[in-house]
Amino acid sequence: MSRRLLTLLSFCLAASGAASAQTLEPPSLERGAELWGKCRACHTLEANGRNIVGPRLHAVFGRRAGSLPDYRYSEAMKKSGVIWTAETMDKYLAATQDYIPGNKMYGGLAIAQDRIDLIAWLQQQTSR
Repeated sequence: MSRRLLTLLSFCLAASGAASAQTLEPPSLERGAELWGKCRACHTLEANGRNIVGPRLHAVFGRRAGSLPDYRYSEAMKKSGVIWTAETMDKYLAATQDYIPGNKMYGGLAIAQDRIDLIAWLQQQTSR
């Protein structure tokens, strides 16, 4: 397993608390790819991909939320000050409206293991 995936797993295990940490598995890139199916109706991954309902996610990790110049973000997202990391993405996907109230995204992933898998896959896919 890569160092990046181990780091992601460690942060997720720590963030989830001891009781639920025992039930979490290492990230599954295969499962992450399956979970991407829930996201791809609104997002693309390609460097020159188009923005759909949501912004393209190429190179999202390390980027300031609300900063793509060719996407119309909500004021909440633009003013959030969030930098996308595995940790901030996990918190956002767990409860999008709680983490950044007033942003345009709905949904997310309530199950911690699903977030671990999707984020690991996204880190791999969006850095290409």
